[in-house]
Amino acid sequence: MTDATVLDINRRRLLAAAGIGLSGGVVLAANAAEASTAAPDASAPPVAGLHLQFGADASSTAVVSWHALQPVRRPRILIGTMKGGLQHVVDAREVHYIDAKAKRPVYAYHAKVDGLHADTAYLYAALHDGAAPDFGTFRTGPRGRAPFTFTSFGDQGTPTLGRRYVPPAGVTIANPPFVNDNLGSPSAADTTAGVERLQPLFHLFNGDLSYANLAQDRVRTWWDFWANNSRSARNRPWMPSPGNHENELGNGPIGYQAYQTYFSVPEAAGQTELTRGLWYAFTVGSVRVVSLANDDIVYQDSGNSYVRGYSNGAQKAWLEKELAASRADTTIDWIVVCMHQVAISTADKSNGADLGIREEWSPLFDRYGVDLVVCGHEHHYERSHPLRGHEANATLTPLPAATAVDVIDTTLGTVHMVIGGGGTSAPSNGVLFDPPQCRVITAVGAPDPATGRRPPVYVHEHAPWSAVRNAAHAYGFAAFAVDPGSAPGGVTEIKVTYYDVVGVGGELAEFESFTLRRRRRD
Repeated sequence: MTDATVLDINRRRLLAAAGIGLSGGVVLAANAAEASTAAPDASAPPVAGLHLQFGADASSTAVVSWHALQPVRRPRILIGTMKGGLQHVVDAREVHYIDAKAKRPVYAYHAKVDGLHADTAYLYAALHDGAAPDFGTFRTGPRGRAPFTFTSFGDQGTPTLGRRYVPPAGVTIANPPFVNDNLGSPSAADTTAGVERLQPLFHLFNGDLSYANLAQDRVRTWWDFWANNSRSARNRPWMPSPGNHENELGNGPIGYQAYQTYFSVPEAAGQTELTRGLWYAFTVGSVRVVSLANDDIVYQDSGNSYVRGYSNGAQKAWLEKELAASRADTTIDWIVVCMHQVAISTADKSNGADLGIREEWSPLFDRYGVDLVVCGHEHHYERSHPLRGHEANATLTPLPAATAVDVIDTTLGTVHMVIGGGGTSAPSNGVLFDPPQCRVITAVGAPDPATGRRPPVYVHEHAPWSAVRNAAHAYGFAAFAVDPGSAPGGVTEIKVTYYDVVGVGGELAEFESFTLRRRRRD
């Protein structure tokens, strides 16, 4: 019996337990509250892009989200445990934005579910009047110290073809082919399939999600993104950080309204309507995950608009309080930061590292003992030694606190991982400096009259912080298996495995594995 057959049987059992029958593919309701789902309405849009996010406490809160191109009636979910049936109805709230390029609205629906049981499997159905329900499953996080696995990559794009090719002036093509216009590639589908082979508890998405800001049709590109990723994100939360390509010209004052509409992440103190959802934190077992929005502090001009400093210091103030509280909490062993742009990179002719991160975030990572930082932005894989402090030079070159590459004590310093092989068609693994060095963006020049962009000012540095790099393969992701240990005050570990995605359907080949280690804080 296949997994799909088992899931279909479970769906039918749970629907029956909830008083809902399936007949000829039509959902029939036994109670008045759900009666309107009995008759499909051709004018109602389907449930599209089903996906999940955890709340601030992954053991008790989750959000089910989907979207449509028109308002819907009574958006809601039915949810229950595998044993109890779909006995609860949770209403979804509506948010929307109007894409400034397409001049069309997009509506998203977010059903927040509180009071869930820790480490428990749930099945749910998302629906609105006139539409057939769409199903998903997920498991809540553990409460307290317990093992679990999560994955991470950034810089994906879509595997689809979004526009007709426009030939150069003077060249005529009778039937121009469709091409991808948002830096996507077929590998953008393979990485999602690879994540599903491991079936982690959740996935950290390190920015540059759909690259819709590059596309001719931004709305269609987001649709393609979710069509690719919903097969995973409906069954495990995909927790994002915004990258420079989430900055879409005209979509809100700083360009992030699409991102802010599609996702419903935990609330963070100090945010305004402008910055809502751009940074947040959540707890899973003994791990505190902190997601940052780096365009606020980096120098590089790489979005549709230059927005450095948009939070007026609010994000940094929140981050310091968050890290201080997390490190003071003896139930939290590990602090993991998810962000997009990087403090380290040994790629030439790519983005490079950004001094803004070293000036603003790195001192806080040092002060509060952040264990791990996962990033994207550079389209390859590499990692640093544990870093603590910096050289007294113009680029604030990070200092390695140890040089072992197999077992790493993160109380000595923070390990940075660049995991930007999510699927983009512009990989950077082929342009790594040999021997390792780094181009650091230390400032930007005046806007170029032709492009409007501020050109980066680069300073080269040596790279004593460089530990491991993958020049052979462009695409892949990392998996993190948390082992909480067995005794108070004993050792806790995270085994990290980086997988190359080497084939259709997410075929995987292990590139390397290593262990992060520290003392439990109880």
